Amino acid sequence: MVWSLEQGLVSRSTSDWIDNRHRAYRAGTVSEVQICGEMVQIYAGLREEELRKAAAAYVSEFVAGRAFAEIASLVAAMHTAGVELWAVSSTNKWVVAEGARAFGIPEQRVLAAEVAVVNGVITSELVDVPTDDAKAAALVRVGLPRPDAAFGNSIHDLAMLEIAAHAFPINPSPALLEAAARKGWGYFRPQGSEAVASDIAGK
Repeated sequence: MVWSLEQGLVSRSTSDWIDNRHRAYRAGTVSEVQICGEMVQIYAGLREEELRKAAAAYVSEFVAGRAFAEIASLVAAMHTAGVELWAVSSTNKWVVAEGARAFGIPEQRVLAAEVAVVNGVITSELVDVPTDDAKAAALVRVGLPRPDAAFGNSIHDLAMLEIAAHAFPINPSPALLEAAARKGWGYFRPQGSEAVASDIAGK
């Protein structure tokens, strides 16, 4: 979100508004689902092609090459075994689809924060905001009420992990780590995850 504001993709007034909303979210007065939806709605009025190009530029600069080697290897092995992979995220769908493509996950198997697009123009009409219970609901909606495995790193992934036959917290946040301990789940911290988290926090 911050990067797209810096690129001038939205007006100054919209930029100021979402910045204030994000501050309220961090203060606990705006919910996770509200802020995730609003961070997609701010692009209303732009052409979708413009956002797709911006997402590609962002992923190329900040995401490509940062995947944990162990996870990339696991994804490759699952593809070889014929496993059907889905990506579920509360981040906007343009960015998630762009990043997931590198892992062989097609856009039609990306469930992410999304608004309706009419005649190539982005609207403010929310289609989905998969976070918390809505992540599990999104999977149920596409016919996956009990996925064989689910991977997540945030407490907002908990509901999705709970419906899976096998739950795998990866580099879990403190809240997810606590929940995993209560449920008797193991967890995995990929090599270099601490350095990546520190780098991201510094941006």
